[in-house]
Amino acid sequence: MNKGKKIVFGKISTNFAEKTLATESDLTIGSFSEGTSKPVEIEELEDDNEDEQIKEVMGISTFGKKAKTFNIQEMLDQVKKTAREITKPAEVDTHKEEESSSSSDDDDLIGPPIPQVLAQVDTSKKKSKEHGSDSDSSGEESDGEDTGTFVPCSHEVIMNHGTKAVTALSCDPSGARLASGSVDYDVSFWDFSGMDSSMKSFRTLQPCDNHPIRYLNYSGTGDLLLVVSGAAQAKVVDRDGFEKLETVKGDMYLSDQARTKGHTSGLLAGAWSPVSREEFLTTSADGTARSWDMYQGGKVHKTLVKCRAQNGLKAPPTACCYSRDGHVFGLGCSDGSIQLWDLRKSTVAPASICRKAHQACETTSICFSHVGQHLLTRSMDETMKLWDLRKFKEPVNVVNDLFTRYDTTDAIFSPNDRLVVTCTSLNKGETTGNLLLYDSSSFQLLQKLEVAKTHVIKIIWHTKLNQIFAGSGNGIIKCFYDDKKSMRGATLCAVKMKRKMQHAEVISSQQVITPHALPLFRQERRKTSRKQMEKDRLDPVKSKRPDLPITSGQGGRVASSGGTLSSYVIRNLGLSKRVDDDQDPREAILKFAKEAEENPYWITPAYTNTQTKKSDEPPSKKNKQ
Repeated sequence: MNKGKKIVFGKISTNFAEKTLATESDLTIGSFSEGTSKPVEIEELEDDNEDEQIKEVMGISTFGKKAKTFNIQEMLDQVKKTAREITKPAEVDTHKEEESSSSSDDDDLIGPPIPQVLAQVDTSKKKSKEHGSDSDSSGEESDGEDTGTFVPCSHEVIMNHGTKAVTALSCDPSGARLASGSVDYDVSFWDFSGMDSSMKSFRTLQPCDNHPIRYLNYSGTGDLLLVVSGAAQAKVVDRDGFEKLETVKGDMYLSDQARTKGHTSGLLAGAWSPVSREEFLTTSADGTARSWDMYQGGKVHKTLVKCRAQNGLKAPPTACCYSRDGHVFGLGCSDGSIQLWDLRKSTVAPASICRKAHQACETTSICFSHVGQHLLTRSMDETMKLWDLRKFKEPVNVVNDLFTRYDTTDAIFSPNDRLVVTCTSLNKGETTGNLLLYDSSSFQLLQKLEVAKTHVIKIIWHTKLNQIFAGSGNGIIKCFYDDKKSMRGATLCAVKMKRKMQHAEVISSQQVITPHALPLFRQERRKTSRKQMEKDRLDPVKSKRPDLPITSGQGGRVASSGGTLSSYVIRNLGLSKRVDDDQDPREAILKFAKEAEENPYWITPAYTNTQTKKSDEPPSKKNKQ
């Protein structure tokens, strides 16, 4: 290797000795081709100072490919063309799309190409969104799942609570059990995992004696159930209906409700705290709302608030609900006002109040939204209103002409807060009670579900189950669900067939099978136990036959006639000679008169010496002095 020569870039070839480069000015980067012996010259760059310096120093004119330029007008034309293809009808030829995609430049593609199936699904979704508003006159889009307005109503099952109106309904957080209460004082428990298609409750009881059930509410853990009835004392029962706690009753002769330990009038509503397992709230007709603690055993209330009307009189809270964080609870009062109380502040006055939320009538339901700052109320003035807690003076949306006859009629949010659901009672001229589903943003009626030919009172839309439960005025609870998008709950028991009762064959004794035993000790192997049961029936010991009646005493037992002397005389003397009942008693006695005179035995010999003789002469009359 010559030390005087420098290492330069040249054509890569197999003969290094023969082909050497003479000067640096003739050096160029060669190509990696096999058939060409002539070097391929590099394209010249723009007249730039920096590029010239790089070329002079390194002998390199450019790095890689030529810089790509973009034409904005061409890109806009391509976007317009793509938009027209998307808005075309469904007669798009997939082969043309494949050809166009294959013919396009590979440099424009980033990553692997989109599969053909996913591309078709994406195109169909876009088309449905474009044409959804025109095809549906009611405002409901064709694919409700994309917009969050999906309603599980493809299937339905019926559960029969009784014959009276179902005024209380609650489902535990896991969705395993449902509790229903009615004006017939009964509370029924339904277990979805244990029921079959007959849909019968496994337990029915009357926890509050002869008081109608107004509200039922499961705790956040699902192991306790709050029962609010027309009595002044609320009760807490476990999942099986056994009583755990009963609140104390206050002194009705005290005017100041703060000095009493409990409610003094009938209860109206109740709710569990969503964050604390031990805390629950009750409202009463005495104008107060009290929070209770399970650890205190219901002996004294934890917090007391007094609801007052604008004129200072009592305003009994007819509906209550906790916020999702558990710090605030809302009360709907009988004067039409809505009062929000913050437990972190003083309970002397409400944190927020709207006096003229409804007309001067009972508020049937109050509900906080799952996410956000909204409040939904329902009243006996036939209205449903949506409120924004940040602007609490005026409602956001209002729906009128919602007739109701029960003061526990519900209005709730859907699990995703996209819908608002309420129910109606039968007005004059109407034949069916309905569930009404409104858009929460515009309060536009999206769907109407017919429940029964009577009033509809209670509603539950369970978040985990994705099922809707509706309690009606004739004692029927109807469950709406979707067989594909609903989970557990009624879908478990709706497909279970009712099992036929089979009489179990009871084996009287355990049988030991000894096939190789001697004939003397071998037992016959019977196929069924029916013959053995018949033999045991004839055996008085195995069948436990009662003792037969006896005619005479034996073995320490006494006969039915007894063992005394009088019973012996009656049995042997008095009953030895039968007397006909048809005979005249006087004739029966006189037939023994002649024999008694001839052969006296008992009485005549005893009086022979002392018996006085009667004379036929009449006694002499004495002269009166």
